[in-house]
Amino acid sequence: MTALGADAVKPFASVRPRLTRLAIWNMCVGFFGIQIGFGLQNANTSRIFQTLGAEVDSLAILWIAAPLTGLIVQPIIGHFSDKTWGRLGRRRPYFLFGAIATTIALVFMPNAPVLWMAAATLWIMDAAINVTMEPFRAFVGDNLPEEQRATGYAMQSFFIGTGAVFASCLPWLLTQGGVANTAPEGIVPDSVRISFYVGAAAMLVAVLWTVFSTKEYSPEQIDAFEGARPSPLADHELRPAARYLNGGLIWLAVGALAFLAVWFVRDQAAALPADVDDWRKAVGKELYVLAGFVAGFGTLQLVVAAFRRAAKSNGLTEILDDMFGMPETMRGLAVVQFFSWFALFAMWIYTTAAVTAVHFGSSDTTSVAYNEGADWVGVLFGIYNGVAALVAFALPVLARRVGKRGAHAVALTMGGLGLIGIFLIRDPQMLWLPMIGVGIAWASIVSMPYAILSSAVPGRKMGVYMGVFNIFIVVPQLVAATLLGLMLNALFQSQAIWALVVGGISFFIAAAFALRVREARP
Repeated sequence: MTALGADAVKPFASVRPRLTRLAIWNMCVGFFGIQIGFGLQNANTSRIFQTLGAEVDSLAILWIAAPLTGLIVQPIIGHFSDKTWGRLGRRRPYFLFGAIATTIALVFMPNAPVLWMAAATLWIMDAAINVTMEPFRAFVGDNLPEEQRATGYAMQSFFIGTGAVFASCLPWLLTQGGVANTAPEGIVPDSVRISFYVGAAAMLVAVLWTVFSTKEYSPEQIDAFEGARPSPLADHELRPAARYLNGGLIWLAVGALAFLAVWFVRDQAAALPADVDDWRKAVGKELYVLAGFVAGFGTLQLVVAAFRRAAKSNGLTEILDDMFGMPETMRGLAVVQFFSWFALFAMWIYTTAAVTAVHFGSSDTTSVAYNEGADWVGVLFGIYNGVAALVAFALPVLARRVGKRGAHAVALTMGGLGLIGIFLIRDPQMLWLPMIGVGIAWASIVSMPYAILSSAVPGRKMGVYMGVFNIFIVVPQLVAATLLGLMLNALFQSQAIWALVVGGISFFIAAAFALRVREARP
């Protein structure tokens, strides 16, 4: 069984053939498995961390693994998958090996005996998921003609939704079946542990389905396809060494000054009496991570400047050249992605802490109320993902009427209303209502930006541009992980519910910027 029928296509055909629904289905089944991994991670990681002793205001810094690994892994995997060709094809080797590593991490995560091991496992798990996921975005762009790409990404959105529903509801379903939902202090309940085992198996099977039921076009065929249509992006002029040098020095200086500023403020706060309420006490060590990111990006530019002066080219120089040479459409989408994913990360980190504290009245991880609330959050996450699966195929229809950017703006606005609705509605049984808005936003976030982007970049660099694009998913997560804890501590007395309000506002900002994106014309 093959998804592409590439064997029946002339090796150097100039036009990608349209694919059947079944072919697109097979291409996207693997995303069902990937989202099971993400769904278990998103709905249960904060619960595992709190069970192992983490405080609410330290949750964000513990989640730092996710954005950092994505920041490093996705552009690299995108770059190398563009250049890969072997028995398994171009993208599928990364699907396979990433899925195997993710499966192992999922099995270990709920058995981590101490907090630092759980945090380290999250790092490994997220790296492995990113290895699997990043080439899937390029896979659709490689194999579908432009008129079918919105449908292809909508199909991915459907599988993302159904996979997340399955993953998010697993602990609750197991609890209904009699599996223990509580455990002694420091022990993850059986309902969560078994969910991770089931999810690991389901993820591996789904990814293997796509690996063995699909074929890919060769690099030569991709080049032939791209040569037969107007290039959406002419080869950009390489950034000169002097600009890399100047930019690197500026970024490095800003990062170093930020690091020193954080150290100074924290040093001053340490000298204050314990009974003094001062904003400086809220400046956390997680800000060192943000300063380090800024300085690290500056250092990368200095390294590339040295390579450029030596007339040497390698993966690093190519990735940074492509980053600075992004087309206008991609630059506009980057801003939208920043605010969209900042909102999502606020929701993923703090919904469990917010709902258990505000709607169920307990922050004690050993209490029945806390664990009932945590299970209910899993159900709520399942609801928004289920909505996303149902809405996925309506978005291309809406996009044909109001344009892709208009459809995306509408969906993001619904997401903002949803997150603020969690704050306004205090009856836990009614929290399913705002999750409808979140689900509509999620369906669009995982499909519409990629449908817009795939028409704005050349096929021969689809992987690296998808990887670079995902930097603008990772950076807001890094900002959220370093600043949200500080913001809650300084402004909202560590009340997690306010992080959802901030996320709702961020969704509204993303919607406004979506309307400014210039769509590329095929």
